[in-house]
Amino acid sequence: MNEPYFIHPQGLIEPGAQIGEETRVWAFTHILPQAIIGKACNICDHVFIENDVVVGDRVTIKSGVQLWDGVNLEDDVFIGPNVTFTNDPFPRSKQYPTEFPKTYVRRVASIGANATILPGITVGANAMVGAGAVVTRDVPPNAIVVGNPARIKGYVGSTRSVATFGIAAQHAKPMVKDVRIIEIPEYSDLRGKAAVLEYQDLLPFVPKRSFFVYDVPSKEARGEHAHRALHEVLFCVSGSCLVVVEDGQHREEYILNQPNIGIYLPPLVWRSHYNYSADGVLVVFASERYNPSDYIRDYDEYLQLVKQQ
Repeated sequence: MNEPYFIHPQGLIEPGAQIGEETRVWAFTHILPQAIIGKACNICDHVFIENDVVVGDRVTIKSGVQLWDGVNLEDDVFIGPNVTFTNDPFPRSKQYPTEFPKTYVRRVASIGANATILPGITVGANAMVGAGAVVTRDVPPNAIVVGNPARIKGYVGSTRSVATFGIAAQHAKPMVKDVRIIEIPEYSDLRGKAAVLEYQDLLPFVPKRSFFVYDVPSKEARGEHAHRALHEVLFCVSGSCLVVVEDGQHREEYILNQPNIGIYLPPLVWRSHYNYSADGVLVVFASERYNPSDYIRDYDEYLQLVKQQ
């Protein structure tokens, strides 16, 4: 009886392994008996897949990759040639941990050739890991990371139609729904400059809370959440930072680098801020007091809520 998947004559699938329909397994690939492989995958030459491994549907695994116990690849993931997954943070010969850390590559993410993924890492949905990167920490959804250690370079699909704020920027229309630029009056004389913010006149709400974000290492990303009901306005009053916002359909990136130019974020807008300058100080005005239940920190949950709206 013909198998519902293809295996090259020099490929080896151990009895018990679950292989989905239309999956193609090429020469010199070895899949152990407890592995689970989804439908319509393409597993190229010289790939080794251990037992405690789950691979989703339509996944591409290029040559020279080893998937060790604990690795989980979701649907539509791309794994480039010779990507190295690890599952033991302190390996010793003949010494094994009681449990291997779980590594997740979420749906539609891509990992470039020769990248190294440390144990217990989650690569977020739709993220891209550059060739040769060494990933030492979780990668946010949609982020582009490069280097050793890997750092965020940008976000997939974001546009910079309002790349740098200025006097004319107030006339630009952001793509992300209901996000808008706020410019507060600036007064200048020989003694310096002052910017005045009249809450009721210039903000779409009267703030009930404000907080400051500063001393952020340039490699770190903040935010990575949305709010159910909270409104916010962000100003970078010293230095600069990048802010990425999205509404589930559009994604846009802003440079906050002038203390009197801010950005208004309504509810159900996902935001990330990163690439802080050494002197970067972000001031956030919020419409309500702190309420942890108002935060949406899971990106997939956020997308589901947006669809419901």
